[in-house]
Amino acid sequence: MKTCHKLLILCIPITLALSACQDKQASAPLPVIDNFTDVYQNINTDDLRKHIKTLASDEFEGRLPTTIGEQKTLDYLVNEFKQMGYQPGNGDSYLQTVELIEMTADPDMTMTVGENNFVYKKDMIASTSREQTKVELKNSEIVFVGYGVNAPEYDWNDYQGLDVKGKTVVILVNDPGFENPQGDKFQGTTMTYYGRWTYKYEEASRQGAKAAIIVHETKPASYGWTVVANSWSGPQYGLVSKNGNADRVAIEGWLTTEAAQKVFADAGLNFSEEKAKAIAGPYNKSLGLDASITVNNSFKKSTSYNVIATLPGNEKPDEHVIFSAHWDHLGKDESKEGDQIYNGAHDNATGIAASLVMAKAYSNLNIKPKRSTTFLMVTAEEQGLLGSKYYAEQPIIPLAKTVANINMDAMSVLGPTKDVAVIGMGKSELETYLEKAAKRQKRYLVQEGRPEAGYYYRSDHFSFAKHGVPALYAKGGEEPMDEATAAYRKRTNVIVTGCYHQVCDKYRDNWDLSGIQQDAQLLFEVGYDLISSDDWPQWSATSEFQRAQ
Repeated sequence: MKTCHKLLILCIPITLALSACQDKQASAPLPVIDNFTDVYQNINTDDLRKHIKTLASDEFEGRLPTTIGEQKTLDYLVNEFKQMGYQPGNGDSYLQTVELIEMTADPDMTMTVGENNFVYKKDMIASTSREQTKVELKNSEIVFVGYGVNAPEYDWNDYQGLDVKGKTVVILVNDPGFENPQGDKFQGTTMTYYGRWTYKYEEASRQGAKAAIIVHETKPASYGWTVVANSWSGPQYGLVSKNGNADRVAIEGWLTTEAAQKVFADAGLNFSEEKAKAIAGPYNKSLGLDASITVNNSFKKSTSYNVIATLPGNEKPDEHVIFSAHWDHLGKDESKEGDQIYNGAHDNATGIAASLVMAKAYSNLNIKPKRSTTFLMVTAEEQGLLGSKYYAEQPIIPLAKTVANINMDAMSVLGPTKDVAVIGMGKSELETYLEKAAKRQKRYLVQEGRPEAGYYYRSDHFSFAKHGVPALYAKGGEEPMDEATAAYRKRTNVIVTGCYHQVCDKYRDNWDLSGIQQDAQLLFEVGYDLISSDDWPQWSATSEFQRAQ
């Protein structure tokens, strides 16, 4: 009995120890499974289609800033981010206030040049950025200033030795490299910022001109006259300025090629010959004609909003990768007969939709990345990148803590491709991450098909780039994945191209969205690699952009 008691006494601690060990094993947390692949594959066309169809519906009235269409869009976006578990990106708010000024020129205007009376929207477009109810240009001397470029790094100044104070400057569209790709100036057919209409008005203002008129030509502009007529008429927006834009030229306008030819002919000159001289080198010439126009202008200050939502990182929540897309479009034109709504399905309900499916994917990751993921849906892109410009100048997240920007604008509805078009190829190390992600899809990187169009300067990533943040803009290229896609692409491309900034930019049930799915997966991986690392991508040495030191 004594022996038995001893054994029993010995058995009790052993049993207790085993029991404790089993309890510990039972309560130990299970290892977190990395579900990146599953999340990646779950980015699907059904979700994309739902968002595009909704945002491009007539109910949203073309998503013009400061209208009911804006409010519906903001409500939709905020609700989606809330449901996905994203936190407000601006303190306790998902919104960033953007103070805009809405300027509307009375279309009852005529531009007189010599003996010609040019008709609004048919021959010319004119407006003002100045906060004035009436702006007059009266008998202003016209000077042709070539491309209107002042670029010391290219040893090029079309204003050299010229006083244009009080005068009207006539300017060619794009930059000299477009027409002379073999020359040693600029970047050949790849547009520089000197080719953008925004730069031309800015430089004319710095030179003291009274008016700046750009000559439209479809090929170097990369869009037809109807785009100019639709985009520059009706309400125009700018950011509120302290001086009422008094330092801007009084008149900002466009002439059709045909109207410009008449002007030059009246001056005893041949437009094509004068253009050739401007291509060859810095050039200016007085035309010996005067221009007159009166712009009656109504304006009001208004408030629009950027949407910003954040999924905090678990180690370095103060470091962010920012995904951007613009939510706005052109609204509606009640003066049109029939369809009045610019639904903006391709531009840019596709980019918003891609943003939302990517945001959902990040929220479904089991292993939370080191860094924060932030989505910035900006306003007033169609009015000159105003929402992103405002954010970059008044950032909520310090730019020094912004690792990179990844932008989505007018995603491809032409089906999947073997290539990935990089807009502004060669500018930063972000392409290294993009190339890795492309290899997963057995795709390769190419420069965008029409670098002469200056797309790098035409979307919201540019606002970040100007302030030194590496910015990536990439999407489906030109090589279809298979023959069936090639046939579909041929049919659809005509419609998509022809509907840019037209009322026919509508959602279509027959759109193949697998190309957007493919690109959303691609950019999702790029972002994932950045938020999961400690890397700080840099600009290439040859880039015109560099991080602020």
